[in-house]
Amino acid sequence: MQVSRSQRHILRSLKLRGPQSVRILSRQLEMTTMGVRHHLADLAKLELVEQQAAEKQHRGRPVSRWALTRKGNDWFPRAGVELAREMLEVVEVCWGREGVERMVDERFHRIRERYREAIPGPQRKVPEQDTRQRVERLVNLLGADGYMAEARLLPDGWLLVQNHCPLQACADSYPHFCEAEKRMFCELLGPGVIIEQTDHLLKGDRRCAWRIRRVAEVERAA
Repeated sequence: MQVSRSQRHILRSLKLRGPQSVRILSRQLEMTTMGVRHHLADLAKLELVEQQAAEKQHRGRPVSRWALTRKGNDWFPRAGVELAREMLEVVEVCWGREGVERMVDERFHRIRERYREAIPGPQRKVPEQDTRQRVERLVNLLGADGYMAEARLLPDGWLLVQNHCPLQACADSYPHFCEAEKRMFCELLGPGVIIEQTDHLLKGDRRCAWRIRRVAEVERAA
């Protein structure tokens, strides 16, 4: 499916920021509103985006927003996902659900070892600066693996956002992927932090997101 460079920018913006109005898209992408509308109309014909119902504003007329469709989300790369899902089904037939979970655990073990080359070993008492560096390095590693990851600073920690999941189709059938991923995050960031999932694709959210707080900050606020 061929889309133009400007249309790719629009798709990426909707993926990263969620539903947006034409005016906001035009400001972010430095395009005219007429140009954005034209591209959105073309993307709608391809069933990659859809216009949501207009929302009432405190002032002025209701504003409608544009969002990715399921097909639009699937447009982003998911390398070998069909083959991976088929292989998992074969493993389940041969060795049962336990065999699938062991396979998933081994996969994340290998990813964790690869990530540890860039992230220092965990310590029980983690200084705030070290935690920030670990979160930033984890975001870079996840981004390189196709998760479109970013970190946002919160008053009491960070929000780790995964705007895309290359393995969502596999996780839909085998949620153990999500459980193994959380364990990997906990091991990489160390016992000095608390990790809580705030958004989950499998629960209908548009992304996965994790709230990361230092144990010392939580205890201080208690």
